[in-house]
Amino acid sequence: MNELNAISPLDGRYLSKVKELSDFFSETALIKYRLQVEVEYLIALGFESKIQGLNRFSDEQIVLLRSLYLKFNEEEALRVKKIEQTTNHDVKALEYYLKDKLEKIKGLSVYKEFIHFALTSEDVNNLAYSLMLKGGLNVYQSQLKKLLVELKDLAVKHKKTSLLSLTHGQPATPTTLGKELAVFYYRLAGEVNNFNPKLKGKFGGAVGAWNAQTVAYPRVDWLSFSQKFVEGLGLVFNPLTTQIESHDSLARVYHKLIRINNIIKNLNQDMWLYISREIFKLKKVAGEIGSSTMPHKVNPIDFENSEGNLGLANALLSHMADKLAVSRLQRDLSDSTVLRNQGVALGYGLLALKMSLKGLTKLEVNKQQIAEELNNHWEVLAEPIQVVLRKDGYNKPYEALKNLTRGEKISKSDIQKFIRSLKINKEEKANLLKLTPENYIGLAPKLVEKYLS
Repeated sequence: MNELNAISPLDGRYLSKVKELSDFFSETALIKYRLQVEVEYLIALGFESKIQGLNRFSDEQIVLLRSLYLKFNEEEALRVKKIEQTTNHDVKALEYYLKDKLEKIKGLSVYKEFIHFALTSEDVNNLAYSLMLKGGLNVYQSQLKKLLVELKDLAVKHKKTSLLSLTHGQPATPTTLGKELAVFYYRLAGEVNNFNPKLKGKFGGAVGAWNAQTVAYPRVDWLSFSQKFVEGLGLVFNPLTTQIESHDSLARVYHKLIRINNIIKNLNQDMWLYISREIFKLKKVAGEIGSSTMPHKVNPIDFENSEGNLGLANALLSHMADKLAVSRLQRDLSDSTVLRNQGVALGYGLLALKMSLKGLTKLEVNKQQIAEELNNHWEVLAEPIQVVLRKDGYNKPYEALKNLTRGEKISKSDIQKFIRSLKINKEEKANLLKLTPENYIGLAPKLVEKYLS
C-alpha cells in the first residue's frame, strides 16, 4: 500500500515505527494463524487412534503439512482472499484453500474432508486471535523493557540531583530528580513482572458441547483431546463456553495494557511539565523545526505524540474489554469486527512507547535552573523546622511557621534569623541552620539505590 493513500496513520505516517506488528496483526497474519490451527488440528486427528478413516501422518507428511503455514506468504493469502470473494466467508475460504493444497500432496487428498472436521469458525478464530495477541505482546514488551532501561539509567544517574517538588502546583518538600523517575520505573516494572498473559482457548464446536464430534466418534475423549490440542498451542483450555470463547482472558490483558499505558501517560505529562519549568532542556536536532512562525521553539513533541496515541490505544482497549466480555445467548457476530482491531490498539501503544523512549533520550538536565528554583523557595524548610520543634515540645510550632511563611516570599536570611531566635538546644539549632532546600532530600537517593539495584 502507498502510505500516502492509507486511511489509518498506523499504515501511513507511522508505518515505519509499527511495521513489526504486521507479522502478527495483518490480514495475511490472521489467515496464517488460522491455517496453523487447521493444519495442527488435522495432524492431531491423525494421532487419535479412535478416529477411523484417518491414519497417523508420517514425519515427512507432517513436515509438508506444517510447511503450508510456516511458508505462508502474501501471495498465498491473495489466493485465499480470491476464494472468499465467492464464499463471502473467510474461514470457509481457508478450508477450501487447504483442501486444494491437499489435493496436490501425494497421499493426502483422501483426508481432505477431515479439514475443519466438526468445527465452527470460532474454534479456529478464537485460537488464532489469541496466538496473534501473544506474538504482538512479545514485540510490545520488548519495547517496554527498553523504556525501563532508559528510565532506570536516568534515575540512577540523577539520584542525588535535588529538585523542588510541586504539590497542588505549589512549591513543596524537595526531592531528587532520580527518585521521581524511579517512581515511574518501579510502577512499570511491577506491571511488567506480573505480565504473564494466560490466554484461553475453546475448541468445542457449534455451541461448546462437542455435539457433532460425539455423534461422529462417540468413543473419542473429546474433552481430553481438545485440552491437549489447545494447550499444545500454548494457550489455556476453556472447557465451558458457548459458541465463542468468553474473552475474559483477553479483557484481562487489555486492562493490563491500559494500566501500563496510563503510567506512561503520567510519565509523559510530568516530563512535559519539567521541560516547561526548564528542569530539562531538549537536545536540538539538526534540521528540525519547532514552529512554522517562531524560530526559537524546541518542543516536547515526542511526549505529546505519545500521550495522544496512548489515548487512542486505551479507547480501543477499553471498548474491546467491555464489548468482548458480553455476547447474546450462544453467539452474536459483534465481536468479530472488534477483534480485528487488536493490532490497531497495540499499534498505537507501541508507537507511544517508542515516542516516549525517544523523548527521554533527548533530555538534558538544567542544573542551573534546578538550583535557582530551590534557592528561591526557602519557605519549604518550614516543614522540617516545625517537626523538630514539635519533638522538642515547642509551643504551637506549626502555627509559628505558618505565620512566618504561608503565602510569603522567604529568603535564606529570613529562615536562619528565625532559627537563631529559637530557644532550643545548640546541637538542634546547628542542625537546622545546616538545612538548605538543596540538601533537604530525605532518603531519596537511598530509595533509588535500594529499589533500582
